[in-house]
Amino acid sequence: MLHAHWFIACAQLVVGMITSFILWGTKLRKTPNLSTADLVACVPIGLCACFAHAFSVLAMGMGAVSFAQIVKACEPVFAAVIGLLLPPIDLKPMLAYMMLVPIVGGVGLACIKEGKGLEINVAAFTYASMANVAAALKGKIGGSVVKSLKGDSSKNMDSANVYGVMNIMSFLFTVPMVIAFEMQTLPGEWEKAVAEHGASAVIQNIALSGFFYYIYNEFAFAFTASVGAVTSSVLNTAKRVIIIVVSSILFQEAMTRNTVLGSAIAIGGTFAYSLASKGKKKVDTVKKAQ
Repeated sequence: MLHAHWFIACAQLVVGMITSFILWGTKLRKTPNLSTADLVACVPIGLCACFAHAFSVLAMGMGAVSFAQIVKACEPVFAAVIGLLLPPIDLKPMLAYMMLVPIVGGVGLACIKEGKGLEINVAAFTYASMANVAAALKGKIGGSVVKSLKGDSSKNMDSANVYGVMNIMSFLFTVPMVIAFEMQTLPGEWEKAVAEHGASAVIQNIALSGFFYYIYNEFAFAFTASVGAVTSSVLNTAKRVIIIVVSSILFQEAMTRNTVLGSAIAIGGTFAYSLASKGKKKVDTVKKAQ
């Protein structure tokens, strides 16, 4: 409807902020109690979250939603590389690294069109890959900060509030991007969208997408903290499959044989990688207990 992707990403974050403020203002949820030092420590997380979200929106705006999701299935590859490059080094079991091969191979196969050879939407691929980098950096840089904040009960930083604060930080970094890249073209694009679809439809879709984006992430944060590694991996894999299939149907995006097969291989590799990586953590925990 609206070809202003940074603006859409920013507006979606606003919906999440409003939701958080309502919950904090009505005392339905404890308000975070963060010091200036805590907020400064959260800045890198917010910056990475900003790019992870915005680049995902840009990727879906540049090409098929299903294709963007297939590329985003490669996120473990980026996380594994960053885990080896940035201290502290996160060394995975060899089996986990072996599972990166089908992930990359599956995405590559999905890009090969029957009778046409390799066919890649460069813009969508680039933005989805950049989103993967940002998401991997967010996990690597923010892991210790989040653990510290959640460990201090006086700060009121449970999983929901961690995401709420990160959402606000992400918004603050997204606003300058809207100004820099879309401020001049936004009025014209808005008028086109309103003329074609109506203002209420555009606003309603932005509001709903922002609300569901916020709810999804809040549930995901809480879910990951409450269930076992295997359950989380299984449902996270199912989520990716559901998004690809449903978006292909709703947006009438053609799923060729190679696309289906490549997606299945990449997603299967992601699932196996998650299990292999979580298996190492479980062994380490047992060793510490002994």
